[in-house]
Amino acid sequence: MQQYLNKIIAGLVGLVLLGYILAVYWSAEPDVFDVVAAAQQQTAQKPVIGYVTANTLVEVSATLLDKPGGYLSNDMLPPSVFMDNMPAWEYGALEMVRDLALSMRKDFSRSQSQSTEHIALKKAQPQFNISSTAWAWPSAEGEYRVGIEHLIAYRDQIADPSNRDSQFYARADNLRGWLKEAEKRLGSLSQRLSASVGQDRVNTDLAGDSAAEQATYTPSSAQVKTSWWKIDDVFYESRGASWALLHFLKAVEHDFADVLEKKNARVSLQQIIRELEATQETVWSPMILNGSGFGLVANHSLVMANYISRANAALIELSELLAQG
Repeated sequence: MQQYLNKIIAGLVGLVLLGYILAVYWSAEPDVFDVVAAAQQQTAQKPVIGYVTANTLVEVSATLLDKPGGYLSNDMLPPSVFMDNMPAWEYGALEMVRDLALSMRKDFSRSQSQSTEHIALKKAQPQFNISSTAWAWPSAEGEYRVGIEHLIAYRDQIADPSNRDSQFYARADNLRGWLKEAEKRLGSLSQRLSASVGQDRVNTDLAGDSAAEQATYTPSSAQVKTSWWKIDDVFYESRGASWALLHFLKAVEHDFADVLEKKNARVSLQQIIRELEATQETVWSPMILNGSGFGLVANHSLVMANYISRANAALIELSELLAQG
């Protein structure tokens, strides 16, 4: 009896150890890839305008599904059901994918506001809006995979010289519209990261407009603090969002090269890319630390907030440059 019990205990310990090893392996974040080289691998000819951006959206989306462990946010079994860092990373990247897919549908593929939507993008964009945790039919992975297939169809169609109905328009106004969405994402992440130590914030919701009103009353100041249980989730969500946006901006640098040169804005974009590259540096600590701003222990959230805030400020400047004649 004792021997049988020992075997059961040894088996359980082995399963726990195996689960831990899998969890560590699946928690490894994907590397940054060369967006231009990735696009050139998909076509025998020189990539047309917009091909790199479209292909990068495909590659980033596919990485969410095909990285080690696959897509983990909706897993219901161990060890992934106990993991939260990688699902948070996936959600951050997914939000950036959603924003670009919408901009591709609304702006990049249309010559003007009265032009018709591209059929493939019209089908692709909604596929990414299913809940990131949906696991039953339809599952998140299944819907995202269908969306990727439609994105691939659009990518291949703009590269076909005989298909003049499929286009990508690299214009300053199109690019600015998408950058404004990225600004909002980074601004929100920066605020949530900074709140890791708790802050007394003045209410500036109606600042700048003496006639502005809002639905319900809010106090003039409030204590804002990210829950201790959510600090690492916000950190890894920011890492995922920065990883995806980094690739998208590198693709934009290639496809909008002439627009950026004309606006003398290439250097501004390159500075944003540098700030986002810094967010992808290796985290050597085994856990996300939450020390005070000037305390003995590091605060990884504040370091991340610094890079993202600087990137966001540079995004705002770039947007203003693109708005100038």
